[in-house]
Amino acid sequence: MSATNLQPTDSSSAAADEQYTHPGPLGRLGVWVISHGKIVAAVWVLLVIGLGIFAPAVEKNLSGAGWQADGSQSVQVRELAQQHFGGNASSAIQVVVQSDAPLTSGDGPAVLAKATDMLRGDHRIAEIVAPMPGATLTPDGKTAIILAGAGADTNEMVRAATDLTPRLQALSTDTVKVNPTGSSVLWSDFNHANLSAMMKSEMISWPVTLIILVIAFGALVAAGLPLLLTLAGLIASAGILVLVNEIVPVSIWAMNFAMMFSLALGIDFALFLVVRFRAARMGHQLPMPQAIAQTMDTAGKAVLLSGITVLVSLSAVMIVPSPSFRSMAGGIMISVVFILAATLTLLPLVLAKLDGRLNKFALPWVKVAEHRSPVFERWGERLWRQPLRWGLGALAILIVLAIPAVGLTTAMPSIKVLPADASARVGYDAVQQAFGAGAPGTLQIIVPAANAQSTGDALRSDAGIAAVMPAQTSTDGSSLALIQAVPRVDPSDPALGETVHRLRTTLPDGAMVGGAAVENLDLKAEIDRTTPIVIATVMILGFLLLLFALQAPLIALLGTLASLLSTLAAFGVARLIFQDGMGASFFGFEPQGFLNAWGPVFFFAMIFAIAMDYTVFLLASAKEHWEKDGTAHAAMVGAVAHSGRVIFAAGGVMVAVFFTFALSGPLPPKEMGIILGIAVLLDAFLIRLILLPVLLRLTGRAAWSCPAWLRRILPTITFAHD
Repeated sequence: MSATNLQPTDSSSAAADEQYTHPGPLGRLGVWVISHGKIVAAVWVLLVIGLGIFAPAVEKNLSGAGWQADGSQSVQVRELAQQHFGGNASSAIQVVVQSDAPLTSGDGPAVLAKATDMLRGDHRIAEIVAPMPGATLTPDGKTAIILAGAGADTNEMVRAATDLTPRLQALSTDTVKVNPTGSSVLWSDFNHANLSAMMKSEMISWPVTLIILVIAFGALVAAGLPLLLTLAGLIASAGILVLVNEIVPVSIWAMNFAMMFSLALGIDFALFLVVRFRAARMGHQLPMPQAIAQTMDTAGKAVLLSGITVLVSLSAVMIVPSPSFRSMAGGIMISVVFILAATLTLLPLVLAKLDGRLNKFALPWVKVAEHRSPVFERWGERLWRQPLRWGLGALAILIVLAIPAVGLTTAMPSIKVLPADASARVGYDAVQQAFGAGAPGTLQIIVPAANAQSTGDALRSDAGIAAVMPAQTSTDGSSLALIQAVPRVDPSDPALGETVHRLRTTLPDGAMVGGAAVENLDLKAEIDRTTPIVIATVMILGFLLLLFALQAPLIALLGTLASLLSTLAAFGVARLIFQDGMGASFFGFEPQGFLNAWGPVFFFAMIFAIAMDYTVFLLASAKEHWEKDGTAHAAMVGAVAHSGRVIFAAGGVMVAVFFTFALSGPLPPKEMGIILGIAVLLDAFLIRLILLPVLLRLTGRAAWSCPAWLRRILPTITFAHD
């Protein structure tokens, strides 16, 4: 590191050369951390090792089930079917056996017998129903289904499917093929494909991220810090998710999404702190305690508020009454808490210990001690001189991209989310070919036994039903009957929803309609009902947090609305890609003609959280300059000059991370990677570096005004340091 790099580089912050002797709460925390380094290090070592012991069990312990609307009619049907009808529920495993000749000849009898024995030997399987002519055995005898009843909850049945599927497939011979299918096998196969894809994406994203960070930080050692801290946080998060799963079932998606989201967010946090620390320590040459305190009271405060904003945004997803949604949101929130804790405790300690070595292997042309970027300062001045030109241009692009979102349609994932060779998909296709398009989505109707005959007659007369099975009496003597009905359409066809709605209004009293496909329909209906509530909650809480942090109603409102704009634009692009199929071959997926139903509510919360993350970084810097200088010019240009480089680099890292997850694997992770990647691209570069600074320019002093009555209510939060 050259002597030049150790000189103060920010002429507008000469006051920072003075001793920073009046730290705030976070500054005092930073000083305490570096003065009790052994204790802090020991706690983190124990956390990472102690929780890391459980981390390898994530794949085995977490499941992919829970995609249901708690309390819905379909969930009631599944629970009753499992309890009273030998496990003949939506979570049962269907073992599809196909042969070139009737299964009564050749290898057929032996394969059927071995498969039945294997199922009987698993304690999670309840009653086993052999193939029945006219129901689960084709007239030619070449395709049969062995029904393995669900003897455990949905999460355990997914694990049973994971254990049994490869063993059942291994029974296949040259003439007989065995492929388990059904919802439990579908989730098992999806988990496997998803995990492989996520690991592959991680292998790509880490080196790509490191390269971007080296360019952003200008030094290899500094660039490695965010990755190490994020890794520590993720290991601890994985371990605690395994422990939480012992109390409340946790979806494997919680860990998958936590890996992606927290890697990007952790790098954001660390980048902000490291840049500020180098400016304080190596630019202004403050003593170590003062450098750490100043870093924590400025960048650390912004990181804390950003983290809280992210947590609040994700917490709104808990409104959706679905275990999968709640465990995914909870898993990401747990990982964010660990990343935030590592950033505010472990990172200051590491910075203090490394000190000058932080800039080891620095790029020769980089001024590592520089906080105020001359490049972004010039960009800020340009925006100040020509606000309408750049602001209207950015706004026009965002509006054009947002327009397609008006025609966005959603539905629950179809079988197309699985690879073509997955057992569940092969079995699904075989069932459709042998028993009809609607066979994989067979409806289950539970009625009082006294109404079984009239219910069966009503089903046979319905135009949407192709076949009706004879009513089954309960295995435990209850006064209930189970009737299975095959729809005429594929489970993903919108017409199935019309059929289910009609049956629920016309069938005799006491009839309840369920089945795996109906559980999807009920969940989508619940998602549609709660999505506006979630969106409103996220926006209101986001605005209140910005108001709390900035003490400025106008800019808090504009910052919130700007975040909404980038979200709408991202969904507009999502419609073109995933609904209309633009670029499907490039991204390597088979379009379903819609966006997965959970996308809008879940992705909205995540996109809004990221957008508010950047908003806090930019506006916290603007507030700091406003407090020190008191002019709109200093607030706007200073914010761009000081935070622009960090936002640009962090945005680049996030885009790289998200798009690497979009390059492989099943459709849902692709949706997440592409939609979040586009959202960050638009938000970081069009909104935070153009539109929001322009709004600061146009609103001037009004951006920071606050009514006296409101100021009395709000706590005093400042970003300027002594």
